[in-house]
Amino acid sequence: MGSFVIEGGHKLSGEIVPQGAKNEVLQILCAVLLTGEEVTVNNIPNILDVNNLIELLRDMGVAVSKLSADSYSFKADNVNMEYLESEEFLLKCSKLRGSVMLIGPLLARFGKAMISKPGGDKIGRRRLDTHFIGIQKLGASFCFDAERGVYVLSADKLKGTYMLLDEASVTGTANIVMAAVLAEGITTIYNAACEPYLQQLCKMLNSMGAKISGIASNLLTIEGVSELKGCVHTVLPDMIEVGSFIAMAAMTRSEITIKNVSYDNLGIIPDSFRRLGIKVEQKGDDIFIPSQEHYEIESFIDGSIMTISDAPWPGLTPDLLSVMLVVATQAKGSVLIHQKMFESRLFFVDKLIDMGAQIILCDPHRAVVIGHDHNFSLRGGNVTSPDIRAGIALLIAALGAEGTTRIHNIEQIDRGYQNIEQRLTALGARITRI
Repeated sequence: MGSFVIEGGHKLSGEIVPQGAKNEVLQILCAVLLTGEEVTVNNIPNILDVNNLIELLRDMGVAVSKLSADSYSFKADNVNMEYLESEEFLLKCSKLRGSVMLIGPLLARFGKAMISKPGGDKIGRRRLDTHFIGIQKLGASFCFDAERGVYVLSADKLKGTYMLLDEASVTGTANIVMAAVLAEGITTIYNAACEPYLQQLCKMLNSMGAKISGIASNLLTIEGVSELKGCVHTVLPDMIEVGSFIAMAAMTRSEITIKNVSYDNLGIIPDSFRRLGIKVEQKGDDIFIPSQEHYEIESFIDGSIMTISDAPWPGLTPDLLSVMLVVATQAKGSVLIHQKMFESRLFFVDKLIDMGAQIILCDPHRAVVIGHDHNFSLRGGNVTSPDIRAGIALLIAALGAEGTTRIHNIEQIDRGYQNIEQRLTALGARITRI
């Protein structure tokens, strides 16, 4: 198990470019199974979860060629269906959360799919009901082998229908959309997720010959087609990385420029940081964060304490709440962080409390942060990363802390952030990988 050793208290400066969006790539890579023609994907991040999915596609018989540092071509014209029922395949799926999105493409093109219960972050319940109920409505049969932890689905032919999703699940919507594009007739999905990741998937599928309308809304209409062709697709910059870099600049009182952020696809992320008092300046498609000795949390118009909470898009993505919580520890004022979607994601705050943060964990979903206003810094410590976003939040805390911090289980960070220590060292951070 790897560790980062971080010497805190050093200011950052310079420019940094965000990687391709992890959450988008995991969907896009599964979609290459929908055609036997070549699909080229650009701006793929070199991170653990993505690399594992690419390796899984290779094992499935997909021809994968690396064209450059961040571009790959995929051709799924000879998928090994026997391998998809092997214990090796099921074991690999169990270690990768994104593998659940293989179900839709496999079912649509080959009529069957088998997958084990997927892994991923330990952040509370992450149910898959939305995926399976939606795909069943398209006409698939479904059973769960509880003893093996394996889901088995099959369908002679999927048929379009109307459905109202019980939750606006991003991966659930992606799975259903990928199944529906090759189904007979028209599928209407209400309460669909509309995150930029999902918009990108729909645009890619349309470029392959799919007929999807309502993109960027919560009502998608899909007219099924008989087959899809190849395409070239470029992944958006990772909005979670953009938010993480804003937080690092604020926490270390540094001046940095985040390049090529696709600002129009960031939604309310910049304004959410502004509510914490952080200056976020748009310069073309870049974001400039000036050095701030102090930043003060806003209050609501009636004077009540500010609440930052997650919500389905266009609300604030839950992936940034851990990051915003850390930044608030050095703001002036208090804020309530309300993590609505995952009941275990705030449990890492005990590590921040040990580092000197003033945080009251009200319950599994809510934490009140009383900011230090940089009157005294967090202390370095010895901590372990429980998930990707808590890991980057602890790294941000360590960069602004006095003394040395050791973060263990950094494989969690590697799952979502590409060469993070090298990129931050180039800005002036002191990080060593052990």
